[in-house]
Amino acid sequence: MIWFPISLISGVSFLPISLCTMKWSAQDAMKAYLHTLQLFKIQYGKDCKLGPIELIQPQSMEFLSALAAGNQTKVMVQVLSNEGVNPLTIALSVAAKDCGGRFICFLDQEQDIEDCKSQLSCYDLEDVIEFMHGNPCEVITQFKNIDFAVIDCKFKDYLRLFQIIDLNRRGSIVVLTNLVRKGNGAGFGECLEGKEELNV
Repeated sequence: MIWFPISLISGVSFLPISLCTMKWSAQDAMKAYLHTLQLFKIQYGKDCKLGPIELIQPQSMEFLSALAAGNQTKVMVQVLSNEGVNPLTIALSVAAKDCGGRFICFLDQEQDIEDCKSQLSCYDLEDVIEFMHGNPCEVITQFKNIDFAVIDCKFKDYLRLFQIIDLNRRGSIVVLTNLVRKGNGAGFGECLEGKEELNV
């Protein structure tokens, strides 16, 4: 597994890519990249905001959208903190729309589903995402062979989530946001070492 450290929304995030065979479509990747680029340009020109969150490093969002679509991702998940919908949500929504994948977004109980949908309505993406409430560690077990996952490490049980998430054995991508290692606590790689389907 290769680790590419990249700065995303806040804190340091890592993008681990499994070195398994993943079908790649340059056409889908380019389509998603340009679509995401267009939406972020609209973001700067119109009053269409994702709550208090500002768009940071849009190039990263475009890259991740292209990565998800190019790999023809079929099942994507995003675990959000109480900050709600963010630029990565847009990026993955674009990828899901362009490659016909399924995108499930786990919300904090305080986040209103209809409000989150309304934030995406000006991008015409509100119907692409399946928003769900509930403890991600419990509900994520419903989904098998996850190809692409984005996990906000502000979620208090994120280490447990890494251990139980069912990733696609043929290849999968996991993006971490707000990753901060404290003291001698367990790291992300250490959690993945116990997963049979991955070689870290």
